[in-house]
Amino acid sequence: MSLIQEITVFVLAVFVGFEVISKVPTMLHTPLMSGTNAIHGIVLLGGLLVVGSEGADTLVKVAGTVAVAFGTINIVGGFLVTARMLEMFKGRGDRSSSRSSGSEQQ
Repeated sequence: MSLIQEITVFVLAVFVGFEVISKVPTMLHTPLMSGTNAIHGIVLLGGLLVVGSEGADTLVKVAGTVAVAFGTINIVGGFLVTARMLEMFKGRGDRSSSRSSGSEQQ
């Protein structure tokens, strides 16, 4: 592929990605993002394979190391966001049950 074709594909991918993500309702955004962060497990695995290969250039190994670092950050962040989201739902149910039991005691 020529450089012009690669830039064209990149620009179209950015445009389509922006349009798809902007159409996601706010209520679905967190579950959708935490689910897609799991895809970075593939990036992490690919980065580890590149860094561990013996025949790779230094530039390729640096790019693999950056992919491992960013993939790890995104995976951990996705799990933290998911845990926080689930904690919010759990907290909502606990508060309503404690209110009803508190009013019965008074």
